[in-house]
Amino acid sequence: MKVSPAQPFQIVYSLLDHEFLGYLIEAFVIQLNARGELTLQNQTLSTQNVGEFAQELDERDFELVKLIDSIQQDTIVKKFNTRKLPAVDFFLKIYDPQKGDKLLQEAICGYLETIKAQIMALLPDKPFYIMGNDGNPAWERIKWMPEPARVHFHFVRNPDSTHYFPIIRYPIRSADGRDVVETERVDFQFKDALMICDEPAYMMVGNKLYHFSKNVDGKKLRPFFAKNHIVIPRNIEQQYYERFVTQLVASYDVFPKGFEIRSEVLPPVPVLTISEMVQSSRAVSAPLFQNGSTSVGTIDDDDEAGQRIVFDLSFQYGDFNFRFDNFGPSSNVSLEKKNDEYIFHKIRRDQRLEKQKLGFLRDTGLEMNHGRLALSKAEAFTWLSERGQQLEESGFLVRQAIQDGKRYFLGYSSISVSIQEGRDWFDIYANVRFGEFEIPFLKLRNLILNKKREFKLPNGEIAVIPEAWFTRYSELFGFLERLDDDIDERLMLQKHHIALVQELERNNLATTTISRKLERLRDFDTIESFQVPVHFNGTLRPYQKAGYDWMNFLRQYNFGGCLADDMGLGKTVMTLAMLQGQKEAGATSPSLLVMPTSLLYNWELEARKFTPDLRVMVYTGTYRDKNTAQFDNYDLILTSYGIVRIDIDLLSDYRFNYVILDESQAIKNPSSHITKAVVQLNTAHRLILTGTPLENSTMDLWSQLSFINPGLLGTQSFFRNEYQIPIEKRHDDAKTSRLYSLIKPFMLRRNKSQVATDLPEKVESVLYCEMTPDQEKQYEEAKSYYRNLILEHIEEEGMAKSQMVVLQGLTKLRQIANHPRMVDADYEGDSGKLDDVLMRLESAMRDHHKVLVFSQFIKHLNVVQQYLKEQKIRYAYLDGATTDRQSQVALFQTDDSVKLFLISLKAGGLGHNLTAADYVFILDPWWNPAIEAQAVDRAHRIGQQKTVFTYKFIAKNTVEEKILSLQRAKQQLAGSLITTEENFMKSLTKEDIMALLE
Repeated sequence: MKVSPAQPFQIVYSLLDHEFLGYLIEAFVIQLNARGELTLQNQTLSTQNVGEFAQELDERDFELVKLIDSIQQDTIVKKFNTRKLPAVDFFLKIYDPQKGDKLLQEAICGYLETIKAQIMALLPDKPFYIMGNDGNPAWERIKWMPEPARVHFHFVRNPDSTHYFPIIRYPIRSADGRDVVETERVDFQFKDALMICDEPAYMMVGNKLYHFSKNVDGKKLRPFFAKNHIVIPRNIEQQYYERFVTQLVASYDVFPKGFEIRSEVLPPVPVLTISEMVQSSRAVSAPLFQNGSTSVGTIDDDDEAGQRIVFDLSFQYGDFNFRFDNFGPSSNVSLEKKNDEYIFHKIRRDQRLEKQKLGFLRDTGLEMNHGRLALSKAEAFTWLSERGQQLEESGFLVRQAIQDGKRYFLGYSSISVSIQEGRDWFDIYANVRFGEFEIPFLKLRNLILNKKREFKLPNGEIAVIPEAWFTRYSELFGFLERLDDDIDERLMLQKHHIALVQELERNNLATTTISRKLERLRDFDTIESFQVPVHFNGTLRPYQKAGYDWMNFLRQYNFGGCLADDMGLGKTVMTLAMLQGQKEAGATSPSLLVMPTSLLYNWELEARKFTPDLRVMVYTGTYRDKNTAQFDNYDLILTSYGIVRIDIDLLSDYRFNYVILDESQAIKNPSSHITKAVVQLNTAHRLILTGTPLENSTMDLWSQLSFINPGLLGTQSFFRNEYQIPIEKRHDDAKTSRLYSLIKPFMLRRNKSQVATDLPEKVESVLYCEMTPDQEKQYEEAKSYYRNLILEHIEEEGMAKSQMVVLQGLTKLRQIANHPRMVDADYEGDSGKLDDVLMRLESAMRDHHKVLVFSQFIKHLNVVQQYLKEQKIRYAYLDGATTDRQSQVALFQTDDSVKLFLISLKAGGLGHNLTAADYVFILDPWWNPAIEAQAVDRAHRIGQQKTVFTYKFIAKNTVEEKILSLQRAKQQLAGSLITTEENFMKSLTKEDIMALLE
């Protein structure tokens, strides 16, 4: 019977007894009559209709309705009925007295208890009724008893048994409500009492509803609804006392006869015990406290990788030691038996002080969980070293659980470094101390480079190198060199490690003495201006002049450089200007410029145009004159990587002024023949030019930067362990930042947005779309199928042979995330992404914007086309099969009535100026972010007069969202350098694939 929200009504809550689920609560709205009385006209209140009656509801009502919905029969069936049985069959099967599923019953009961406890906490002061047998939700009013009742648990020990029973007392307050003047006994036994909720207990006797202090568990009262007491026979008495009575004594009010409870108040002393554990394939028990003792797993002194240090917080109360437990009782109880007498020692713990001491540890960086924390060995001892004095001042006792006589050094350790600029390098001076012992710096360096964290001090204690030393000084240790002719074993750094020296100084990790001139390399803006060559036939734009100055500044210190400006910004012009300057400065030997063969002619033309004064020789061809003496007659030698590889034995004997590598990513592979050849070239100065210094891996950087400044990034193995693995495998942002700081002085990278002032701002957004229920169902079914197929294939065939099945599975999932119709032509449901895309398209068109719509999938474009045709919306279209592409471009660029251009990402990513567009929609994320960037650049290029807004549509909780995350993870340096990620599939690890298919 419908209740009209336009007429007076009231919200009530009703208690009913479900045949299988026990006591449940429902919410109702009841129509009121003219006298404001409840009528029989009512209806159930749920989240579906609660908005109709919002005017009479408060925040608690909305929360209650939501919680009540979650315990209704239909919800329980949907949540736990995995076999999709009809509701009646489900309950009859699960709750069958002989064959019922006890585990599932317990799971349902636990779920209901959790929700009912939340409901009961919100119900006080709300109209609460017992439902009548006729379904009347307001049959009898339930009276909330406002004060918490108290349970007294009584034990009477007799010669042959112990009797156990509870007495419930309810407090009676004075007339003014301030004081409890007496208590009355609640008569609940044999009174048809019922327990609405067990934890915490809510008990109803008659129509009175009681709750309890100390969060009494209702299961401790239920047995007494129909009995006076429980009898514990003498033969199981001790076991019962140990397991059950001690828990009651610790948490509740217990009144004994026949045994004694002694309450003791002792001052607590916080104890922090450290012990060692080993993580390995074998199960190893973590240290456990038992009255102050500790058991520790065995360790292998030669294997530090799996070792952890465990911190355990406990509190000493006299002779008793208790581990800290956030959720433990306020008291701890131990049982003592003397002859035939029992004594319960109840030690009241100072929980306020215990939590205060735990808070102190958290404030100092020790985030304990239930009083325990396991840290790596280096982290643990770093913390102990830094916080030892604070622990002592705060009253802590620090103990070691010693095993096999192995004792750790717990004192203060320190390292101090001083760096002084010499004529050709930096001299390094350092002092390392562990307590009273000074450790040779070279010994510490070797330990850290070999990832060894501990060593033995002269007194036999084991010192652990703090983790911070590994992170703060790892580059310094990796790049240090020893002077071969120095008997004092002095250490030095090459001057191209200026950024590392400056970083150490900036972070107060070393004192430095550096000349002002070298300091200027820290800030590119302070580099002095150099005169443009007289015979340079052109004009350098301001940013090109800055690049020209930068190259000349690096040469003053014999530093190599990497000019990594975006394509089209004039790397060629800046390089030719610098070479012309070298000629006018009196350079006596020519420079060698190495490039891909296809660029030779272009460089020759550019040199003729901008530096006609330079004598240029093209050294190439099958019949080239292999005589380096002829180079003396030229200023610039142009050749290819292939020629260098073939003629390296000849070329390596000639001394060049500059060796310049164009498109230097050609040497990104350190083991390639070309890379091995170019590093043998003999030259005074080195320069590399590239728009993509980082294509597939950070190792690309090592190869190129090591060419221009040998030793800048350490050895290949050092670089792999220190940077490549942390950045690519662990996505370590700190390592990315540190790598960039090292290479920054020697790499100049500007993009178009930085230097082309006539190019407007580009605004990029990611829009997350919810899948529709039908779409989500299809997606989850497909994901489950392909996850099993792919992982099985990987296990059997390995990653290398599984790429096709991985690509097939991920592609199917991407298509369903876009629209299931792309894989199932008969699909009649809808798509959350399509709805979002169409909404934003319509909004953009209404505001007279022009939009480029890119998709990798032609089928996806067809889905959008179908809608546009139905709505008779004009559009331009381009994919790989389009024959007259230019007419479609012209249609979009010149016809104001055509607002949309649907483009296949691969077909339209290059070669088109589409500056009429100011919106770009990317319907699906592409494996290669660089391809997406090229697509956006169809609209965002010189000539564009408006801000370009880019929207990337991502289906939430799908492989698309995970692809976006992987793109970012695999492009750690993209903001500073550039990457194309041409082979995304090959870069996927098994862990990546499992993450995509979660």
